[in-house]
Amino acid sequence: MIKQILATLALSAGALTVASPALADYPERNIQGIIQWGAGGATDNVARSLTPHVEKALGTSIILNNRPGGTGVIGMNQVMQQPANGYTVLYGAENPQLYPVMDLADFDYSDMTPINVIGQGLVVIAAPADSQFDNLTELLDYAHKHPGELRMGGTGAGGLPSTVLAMINSVDRLDVRNVTFGGDGPGITALLGDHIDFMPLSLAGAQDQIAAGRLKGLAVVTKEKIEELPDTPPITQALPDIDSYLPWGPFWTVAVHKDTPDDIVTALSDAYQEGVANEQFQNFLSENGGKSLNLQGEEARQFLERWQSVTAWALQKAGSAKVSPEDVGIPKP
Repeated sequence: MIKQILATLALSAGALTVASPALADYPERNIQGIIQWGAGGATDNVARSLTPHVEKALGTSIILNNRPGGTGVIGMNQVMQQPANGYTVLYGAENPQLYPVMDLADFDYSDMTPINVIGQGLVVIAAPADSQFDNLTELLDYAHKHPGELRMGGTGAGGLPSTVLAMINSVDRLDVRNVTFGGDGPGITALLGDHIDFMPLSLAGAQDQIAAGRLKGLAVVTKEKIEELPDTPPITQALPDIDSYLPWGPFWTVAVHKDTPDDIVTALSDAYQEGVANEQFQNFLSENGGKSLNLQGEEARQFLERWQSVTAWALQKAGSAKVSPEDVGIPKP
């Protein structure tokens, strides 16, 4: 049903995007920035840290609005419906690259024009500070003996938590109850209130809470320990066989309507390239376990395609993909 509604909305918006000529003095007014996840999560934090530097480069304001829902489908679809004039940009995460294989939508980032692949993050499996578990090995041991009892925070099919769970289940067995939230922020709030037992999170969204002692890290989704969480073991300590999927992590990107004129795409690309390179934003990324990428054009497209290939086929191997990557034209990595 949601796919039919989105298709109807996209068709009705077609008339708005047919004639959207480039403006010589772009930008002449404020730009709308649609964040496809909720407030307080990693994508929101990245967008709000980056945007002031981009505004300075463009000489205009970017009005940020959170439009969570449907694993980010609602926010992305809203941007795709707008006129192709560069006045609506999407701040997105990795999730759209999994929409086809999770049967959430018939589009992904190939149906937009990437402006900048900002950076890639690390993932931490976090628990409340007073959790009985101190590491992922202890949690797995308990889950094996009590299947279906533990409550895992998630963000919907194709979200970061469900993808990490699929990777784990491709090499082990973690039978849990999924509790769905509209992003990292609400999930972290639930962790703080002991309403869920654990949640895979972007380090950019969880690091402050871990540093303050309000959450604890059970594992980082890496092969080795990381500087940002030196006391948290790598996931390979509990699951050596997951090594074949690593390195892996979420990413953040900015994209616009696919028919946006080239000169506007260039103006936005230049501004976001300058914004990402800003020293303050680079410090934000490094302090939150993020790796700066700052990719535009063909480099951005190649990154998006490779990430989609590796992750979609990992989900297929784990039995979590609802649609075979082969059936939707995603090549094997």
